[in-house]
Amino acid sequence: MSEQTTATSLADLKGLVTGVVPGVAPAAPVMPKRDALGRSYATGRRKDAVARVWVKPGKGSIEINGKQQAKYFARPVLRMLITQPFLVADRYQQFDVVCTVVGGGLSGQAGAVRHGISRALVNYEPELRGILKKAGFLTRDSRTVERKKYGKAKARRSFQFSKR
Repeated sequence: MSEQTTATSLADLKGLVTGVVPGVAPAAPVMPKRDALGRSYATGRRKDAVARVWVKPGKGSIEINGKQQAKYFARPVLRMLITQPFLVADRYQQFDVVCTVVGGGLSGQAGAVRHGISRALVNYEPELRGILKKAGFLTRDSRTVERKKYGKAKARRSFQFSKR
């Protein structure tokens, strides 16, 4: 449903065409969020994993819990997962990443690091928000493990049926 607006003068018509409506202040530009050391911080989450991520300009090193990414994530798929935000934003090997991640397994931790890197990049360069949002990296994947129910072997699996 769209709102109809009547233009009473040429100035009003120009405002309607350009998107600037008289009497309404234009949206303020989003400012980058950086600390005193020039870093941007964000939290990423996936399953039960939580990653705290700091991003700063550098040569592209990624350090997770004090280890290099190749040591921490031995599987190439997981390493590819955490570099995706840089590749999509065309910022590969332009930022150093330091993060701590706790909880969950390696796959969930890689997803949490990717989510944190994406959010930290947006905090550092707000112009990247549209690109990363379109790629789906700013959306937190809310799927978690379903809890076990009483009277069941697992969340949904019943105990084995015995006729006798």
